Amino acid sequence: MDSQQDPVRVVIVDDDQLVRMALRLVIDGEPDLTVIAEAADGDAAITVVDEHRPDVVLMDVRMPGRDGLSATRELLTRPAPPRVLMLTTFDSDDLVLGALQAGALGFVLKDTRPSQILDAVRTVAEGNPVLSAAAATRVIAAATAPHSPHARNTTREAARERLSALTERELDTARAIADGLDNPDIAQQLHISVATVKAHTSSLFAKLAVHNRVQIALLVRDAEQ
Repeated sequence: MDSQQDPVRVVIVDDDQLVRMALRLVIDGEPDLTVIAEAADGDAAITVVDEHRPDVVLMDVRMPGRDGLSATRELLTRPAPPRVLMLTTFDSDDLVLGALQAGALGFVLKDTRPSQILDAVRTVAEGNPVLSAAAATRVIAAATAPHSPHARNTTREAARERLSALTERELDTARAIADGLDNPDIAQQLHISVATVKAHTSSLFAKLAVHNRVQIALLVRDAEQ
C-alpha cells in the first residue's frame, strides 16, 4: 500500500478481550493500518461501525448475543459499508459458506500467523477476497458436494434464474470472476477494456444484489453445478 495514503481504519469485533488486545497490538504496529475502535458482540459492532465508519471490520463469527454473520448482514445494508474479514477458531463448511454468503470478503482462522492476518486485512481493504488455505479447501468441497447444505439452500434453478437477468457480456464477466480472474485478465480474455470490465462488474453487483466478487463466484458455481 502507498505509504502516502491514509492508514486503513480497522474495527476489531471479538468477545474475548485478550484476542482484541493481541490483534490491536499486531495491527497498530503497522504504519499503514490503525485500530480505531473495538466491540465485544454483534450489536456493539453495528453501533461502533455506524459511529466510526471504518474501512475494514475484523469480525469474530461466534459471539454471545448477536453473532458475526448476523452483524455482517446488517452492516452490509448500510450505505458505503465496510469490508468485513471474518476471524474465528472454527472452520466448518457452514461457517465458511455462511460468512461468504453474508457478504464477508475474507475468512481466516485465529491461529493464522500474524503476518498473514495483516496481509488479509490489506487485501480485503482493497476490495479483494481472501481465504485461508483451510477455508478455501472447505469452500471448494462444499460448493461441489451434490448433497451439501449449500447446494440444498441455493438451488441450481434459483441461481440460474438470477443470472438470467444478465446480458451475455455480463454473464461472461461473471463466469470469468468465478474462475478467479482479475480485471486485466478478464479484459484480455473477453477482448474488452478494463473500464468496460469494471462497468460490467458494477452492473453485476446491482442486478444480482451482491456485495462482492466472492458472492458472484458462488452464484455462478451454484448455477453450473
